[in-house]
Amino acid sequence: MPSFLGDAPLAGRRALVTGASSGLGAHFARVLAAAGADLVLAARRLDALQALADDLKTEGTRVEVLQLDVMDAQVTARAIEMLEAVDILVNNAGIVRSCGLLDQTEADWDVVIDTNLKGMFVVAQAVARLMRDGGRGGTIINVASILGLRQAGGVAPYAISKAGVIQMTKSMALELARHGVRVNALAPGYLATDLNREFFESPPGKAMIGRIPMRRLGELQDLDGPLLLLASDASRYMNGSVLAVDGGHLVSTL
Repeated sequence: MPSFLGDAPLAGRRALVTGASSGLGAHFARVLAAAGADLVLAARRLDALQALADDLKTEGTRVEVLQLDVMDAQVTARAIEMLEAVDILVNNAGIVRSCGLLDQTEADWDVVIDTNLKGMFVVAQAVARLMRDGGRGGTIINVASILGLRQAGGVAPYAISKAGVIQMTKSMALELARHGVRVNALAPGYLATDLNREFFESPPGKAMIGRIPMRRLGELQDLDGPLLLLASDASRYMNGSVLAVDGGHLVSTL
């Protein structure tokens, strides 16, 4: 944990993490727990959520789980409205479908846009209402991507959805600031995961890494400091910001 934040910068605060059953969401949950936050873990896979919750409880974290499919807007909004309070939202649920532009189907488009953009809006809107009505304000962190700011082939709906998330973040930041709600976006670059490791060991993958100024992929822990910055009072005057964590990929030469 960054030393400037202290031992438990999120003690007494309650964080909702969507897409928490695996990957980035599960990692974010562990980082927030280590910083002292109470957690609400949300995703479609209840078994995976419960396993993570049980693990965190053994470390002393107060955790509850919420089975949630963000594509079902009405059910999602109602479920969030029933929560007592949320101080921090890590709005992370998302998917990608890799396919050439001319081969994308309407179903591909719908599932990506409805999950990554509409679903994220529904969650953020419902949590923002909780924050406003509770009178304590809060912080919303929308997980975007550098592909919301720069293109790559074969993932057009994903890139479009993340560009929408960035504009949504700025729009919400403008309107919600008066209620004490800050809204920022975290935009990761390419991270090393079990799912992409084989690709990045191939010649095209190595060529892509070569275009990153730092000449390496990101690791999950590279997101810890930026996440805690946005979740804590260390960023109390940041609103509408897009924080890229990409090893300089966005500033690389074409």
